[in-house]
Amino acid sequence: MNEVIGIDTLALYAVGSAALFVAVKKARARAQLSFAKHRSLAGHPRMARRVAALLPSYTYEEDQAFAVDGAPPDVVAKRRAAFESLIERCQARYPKTLQAGAEAAETLSDLQFVSAYRTPFQFRKLAAKGLKVGSFVQSTEGVTVTDLDGNRFYDLTGSYGVNLFGNDFYKDCMDRGADIVRVVGPVLGAYHPVVLDNLQRIKTISGMEEVSFHMSGTEAVMQAVRLARYHTGRKKLVRFCGSYHGWWGDVQPGIGNPMPATDTLNLTEMGEGTLRVLRSRRDIACVLINPLQALHPNAPAPSDGALLDSSRKAHFDKAAYTAWLQELRRICDARCIALIFDEVFMGFRLAKGGAQEYFGVRADLVTYGKTLGGGLPVGVVCGKRVWMRRFREGSPADICFARGTFNAHPYVMAAMNVFLKRLEDEDIATLYAHVDATWSQRAALMNTRLQQAGLPVQVADMSTVWTVLYTQPASFNWLFQHYLRQEGVALSWVGSARIIWSLNFSDEEFEQVLQCFVRAGLAMQADGWWWTDGLTTNKTIKRRLLREMLAAKFA
Repeated sequence: MNEVIGIDTLALYAVGSAALFVAVKKARARAQLSFAKHRSLAGHPRMARRVAALLPSYTYEEDQAFAVDGAPPDVVAKRRAAFESLIERCQARYPKTLQAGAEAAETLSDLQFVSAYRTPFQFRKLAAKGLKVGSFVQSTEGVTVTDLDGNRFYDLTGSYGVNLFGNDFYKDCMDRGADIVRVVGPVLGAYHPVVLDNLQRIKTISGMEEVSFHMSGTEAVMQAVRLARYHTGRKKLVRFCGSYHGWWGDVQPGIGNPMPATDTLNLTEMGEGTLRVLRSRRDIACVLINPLQALHPNAPAPSDGALLDSSRKAHFDKAAYTAWLQELRRICDARCIALIFDEVFMGFRLAKGGAQEYFGVRADLVTYGKTLGGGLPVGVVCGKRVWMRRFREGSPADICFARGTFNAHPYVMAAMNVFLKRLEDEDIATLYAHVDATWSQRAALMNTRLQQAGLPVQVADMSTVWTVLYTQPASFNWLFQHYLRQEGVALSWVGSARIIWSLNFSDEEFEQVLQCFVRAGLAMQADGWWWTDGLTTNKTIKRRLLREMLAAKFA
């Protein structure tokens, strides 16, 4: 009997020890993962979703809106008059364009969204008095766009990344591409012969062995992640805090995604804790890199719609980011993890060979989109053959299915072919020459002139992608985009948060835009929006906002 009890005791001890070991191992992995997350809300998607659900909606009444920073009566009066004048000028200059936008917004849900989030929600009631931005364009020429009322603007929207070489360049790609395939029309399924040339050129540029075509950048990223999971047999994907890889649920955890992304690890970019997680876990299929994040690591894509203070930051350190990518490459090799470069936005903007060439780091899979379509919609996945294969020779039913009716559409393929051939032209090579030096010098010149004008505005740049920073604590910086528009500068719906230049801006045209910035800043300053009592800080603004939210929540 004693021997049986002894055996049972040993068995229970062994089971308990094993359970304790597993529990400790899980706790260690969980702690390691926690330390790899960025401490901001953006680094904790689940918590961000909970906080967002609690955020109350409230709005400033007009009297409160103009004096929210405690400005004295004379400044408040100046602001009120300036705001009324701004509305009057908008309505006088853009009547047809604004009317078209109002009609479209009744039905077009996309326009409803961007219109609502162009302004911080506390100021929406004020903006609704008539501070609108036109969403319709009649024509483009050179570095300008013209609205329905004949107003010409310098185009700093970049068509969300498409417009790298200028609007006229893409109109030419589209026209010449249409001529190539017009006799075929919209034949789908079968390929036009132009695809053969595209494949060879894309392989040369990307340095990859195989290519697949898709209908958008989001779809290309979906397929790249799917291939990584297929070949590794693992579920988890790693994306970095604040990065954007399209609106697909698995790469957009947190706010904006109605469902939790349970297989997504949202880790700190350029963080040692992240490297420890990658070295130790066995369930990671891929690591996603968006090179644009190097401009604002671990921060979400900026937008003037959330610009309620001046704490927005951005800075690009090429050497540091290169070292980070090199370490990721080493770890991914050691752990059999797919390293995916998402170059949908930045592809061809940093260099002809994209981020791989620019940083000197090779990926396993690369996604392209935007400009590669020559002005038409496209998504492309390029990769090493071992990652791109969608079936297994020895298992005929073991496949990684992906298709799309409009993949390799003849008109898209033809416009792409013209684009790829034009990359070899001497005029394009001239635009690429010294691109970093040219745009860094221009950013430095902009900052010098803004500083000389005594304006609390500076810019940070990553080649041709810039963001506007505000150096003095203020609650009205979101208005700067409207002053810029009055001076003839067109920005995308996120306002001054992201400026996207096309390479064809001449020195003379850049100088004109620079003068627009200075005039807009001086006008905004004269209208009292950057008044300060000398005591306000970004921290005190944030505390005021917190008090307002609590009051609105529990009133």
